[in-house]
Amino acid sequence: MPRKTTISLIKCDVGSLAGHHVVPKPILNIGEKNLKKAKEEGLINSYYVFNVGDDLELLMVHERSESNPEIHKLAWNTFQEAANKALELKLYGAGQDLLKNAFSGTVRGLGPGVAEMEIEERKSEPIVVFAADKTSAGSFNLPLYRIFADPMSTAGLVIDPNMAGGFKFEVVDAQEGKKVVLKCPEEMYELVALIGTVERYIVSRVWRARDDLICASSSVTKLSLIAGKYVGKDDPVMIVRAQHGLPAVGEVLAPFMHSYLVAGWMRGSHWGPLMPVGLKDARCTLFDGPPRVVALGFQVADGAIASDDDGKPMITDFFADPAFALARKEALKYAAMLRRMGEFEPARLGVESMEYTTLPQVIEKLKERFTPI
Repeated sequence: MPRKTTISLIKCDVGSLAGHHVVPKPILNIGEKNLKKAKEEGLINSYYVFNVGDDLELLMVHERSESNPEIHKLAWNTFQEAANKALELKLYGAGQDLLKNAFSGTVRGLGPGVAEMEIEERKSEPIVVFAADKTSAGSFNLPLYRIFADPMSTAGLVIDPNMAGGFKFEVVDAQEGKKVVLKCPEEMYELVALIGTVERYIVSRVWRARDDLICASSSVTKLSLIAGKYVGKDDPVMIVRAQHGLPAVGEVLAPFMHSYLVAGWMRGSHWGPLMPVGLKDARCTLFDGPPRVVALGFQVADGAIASDDDGKPMITDFFADPAFALARKEALKYAAMLRRMGEFEPARLGVESMEYTTLPQVIEKLKERFTPI
């Protein structure tokens, strides 16, 4: 039997230094401590702890399959401990994403975001993980479309015979709690019709059509739908496999050469430009942003992250490259343009997305003063 390896990327906003800015070192240390212990005890094979803005990110590679209660319990306990430390330090938004009190075998539906993928390791297994802050679960729809369906972005769709059959996309309807699978290129127009509505329809998985090889997995958590009110943006995570009959790493990254607009930013209520950054710049400032995304690359080898001679996981920080400076410059230009509009649409999200903010309270307060035209 081929070896089956699971990659789990689980994130949570447990508290931030000086507003919705950055995860401080004492919180990152808790993640490092708990995952190191889990590795020593054999629960996971390797790990990497990092942050994007105010989100604590736990990357774990193991052999216990997706939605494993022990793995999810590890993440949940880590987030709980980190939130308690955040409360002790009086950090901002301590435990913000922990929407439920009781763990029920999985962190799904409890607040934290999850992307998981169980794979049979190929001869070489390059992986790219993406993590974003100050944006919503649909923010990866556009790059996923470009990576796996747009031949003007991914040359392999035209010139690699192993991709000739196209890819299948699982799309989740976040409002209705339903999903549908669409195959490209045959159903490309139907796919775009759905996932262009980024606040409702979210790409959750992608498979290679000819053999159902899993290619990508993205989180679909909508915090406002869980809590019934605005409690922070969803800040999605994503795992993408590359090479050997799949888009090359360079093709996976190519859609981020330019910035594009995503829902989120200040108070989760505005359109903002997504800015690809290296880990050192994965912190949010201007209008609590602009929204940030990081991309980390590594190799999976024998059920773990390939490590150096000292046993340290080899992680590459893709967006630290000057090649993405154009996108960062565009993001600032778009940010300035949108903020000139203040609180007027389309800088602010539409009314459907504002129903979890104070807008309904304003309407309720004024309802008696509305008169027929």
